[in-house]
Amino acid sequence: MTTQKNRPMGPMTTAIHAGEAPDPATGASAPPLHMSSTFVTDQVAGFSAHDLEGGDNGFLYARWDNPTVAMLEKKIAALQSTEACLCTASGMAAATAIFLTFLSAGDHVIVSDVSYAGVAELARETLPRFGVEVSAVNMSDLTAVAAAIRPNTRLIHTESPVNPIGRLTDLAAVSAFARAAGALHSSDATFASPLGMDTVALGVDLTMHSITKYIGGHGDAVGGAVAGRADLVARMRAEASIHHGGILSPFNAWLISRGAATLPLRMKAHQQGAQTVAEWLETHPQVTKVIYPGLASHPQADLAATQMRNTSGMISFQVGDAATGQRIAQQMIDRLQIVHYAVSLGHHRSLIFWMETAGLMDTSFHLKGDQLEAYRAYAGDGVFRLSVGLEEAPDVIADLDLALS
Repeated sequence: MTTQKNRPMGPMTTAIHAGEAPDPATGASAPPLHMSSTFVTDQVAGFSAHDLEGGDNGFLYARWDNPTVAMLEKKIAALQSTEACLCTASGMAAATAIFLTFLSAGDHVIVSDVSYAGVAELARETLPRFGVEVSAVNMSDLTAVAAAIRPNTRLIHTESPVNPIGRLTDLAAVSAFARAAGALHSSDATFASPLGMDTVALGVDLTMHSITKYIGGHGDAVGGAVAGRADLVARMRAEASIHHGGILSPFNAWLISRGAATLPLRMKAHQQGAQTVAEWLETHPQVTKVIYPGLASHPQADLAATQMRNTSGMISFQVGDAATGQRIAQQMIDRLQIVHYAVSLGHHRSLIFWMETAGLMDTSFHLKGDQLEAYRAYAGDGVFRLSVGLEEAPDVIADLDLALS
């Protein structure tokens, strides 16, 4: 987003103003909420979304386009520095939009062997049913990524940092592999937020977010987004929105846009709080390992320093064997007063959840051999995934100390 003199605006100004303008009908400063499912048109057109798409050509039907959703799409595209963005009903709908738009029977996709559980299960269980060949690869091992590429590879899908263990991927290196293979590179940057990495500069073609998380930031609306080149986003809009129907509701778009306006401020606070909490966790006698990109002890600290502009609020930590983890998880349920024992992440409230390795291997990842050992190097028998919110760090620390003791 630029000013009248073509000077790039700062991230806070972009977060507030991108996609928005005073309402032309009323002069309202705040963006309106358009809940209409259909729109009156003054154009004669065929009964197909391909005949009349939204934006500058007007709006026709909410599954095809909606003014409130379009506002949020422009905002996210500006924050991610991409040409366009497609918003979807959830983060999973965003992942599905990527896979089912750009993959067909006989194609090959390489996916991160550790990723959000729903994406992992979609890739391993659903895509093969449609004739798509899938290779799950440790994306931190660039030799393995290069070796997995085939003549029919059409997409490489990464995640950085990965959920739930915080392992990183060298996105620039993977982008180079994808370009050489004539494939697209999509990357889930939910843990990092749009402010965490310049994915465009790193060569990523499509950047995916669960906007339920940091972009919305308040835990009250579910949504997803994919940002990238305008031609790629247009293909997803025709396929995923119009045909699959996984659209974002205008009300959720309006709520998430309100949250996005404060994203730069919140990400600074998330990072500061998480850094303080992570450093404290490293000193706690009950904690055996802490994974946070802002720590010098992170196995990929050098990559984090060069690739990440904001190390976010996501911490993973071990407490010993699985039985110990289960015991402490119950203590957290019983004792925590500020941190919520709940799934999800990126909200203003701190959230924590126990993620046992054996269970994730059985249900989502199915890793064996070297891949399992690489996972266990970060997670051991299991990790607590902690999303540090916006509370004062000493209050979060005191709450965790009560539950860990």
